Amino acid sequence: MGLTERIKELSLQNGVNYFGVADLSKAKQAILSQGGSEIADFPYSISLGISLINHIVDQLPRRSERSAALNYRHHAYDIINQRLDTVASIVSGFIQRQGYTVLPIPASKRIDDERISASFSHKMGASLSGLGWIGKSCLLITPDSGPRVRWVSILTDAPIEPTGELMEEQCGDCSACVDVCPVKAFTGKPFNKEEPREVRYDARKCNKYFEKMKERGKIEACGMCLYVTF
Repeated sequence: MGLTERIKELSLQNGVNYFGVADLSKAKQAILSQGGSEIADFPYSISLGISLINHIVDQLPRRSERSAALNYRHHAYDIINQRLDTVASIVSGFIQRQGYTVLPIPASKRIDDERISASFSHKMGASLSGLGWIGKSCLLITPDSGPRVRWVSILTDAPIEPTGELMEEQCGDCSACVDVCPVKAFTGKPFNKEEPREVRYDARKCNKYFEKMKERGKIEACGMCLYVTF
């Protein structure tokens, strides 16, 4: 069994539903711009995804009720992110023991409060590995689970094999995720790798929405773009 298959097997054994490997040379400039030279020096990314519990996501129209918001925030966000970070740590340790350099990127931690971004785009890595396409919501859309998946990434110089190619965008004329957003954070423009995220999505609108929830003593939960597009 080759190294890529061994890593995939270990990942699946530890509870992930999605596994992909991307050749990052195709997006080096975008990676450099977002994360800097340390991040951009890695030739490959491993994408690991865990599907959300559909029934919990389906309750999001009732997120003004504390029980629905709490379930979503806990089981569809906090716990899933913890699981992703744990498996990323396990897989990273395995790769390092094989003699290669590895860097796990936290599942949901920003490093830039101005741009509201992480050091590496999980969605970009997953799309480059052939697991889905980036929709008008700027979420990764998978063929079988839609956007109801959370992701973590591992960067490495291990000689692993890419798992797929960019998938053709399949949103068409649908604008459900754009229309349902309570703060109108999406412009409805399809993804274009040559354009900055701001052309499609204003992350500050989401951020302010969550800040207001927190100020009012409410649980920070929205996720309507996850709810409507599956």
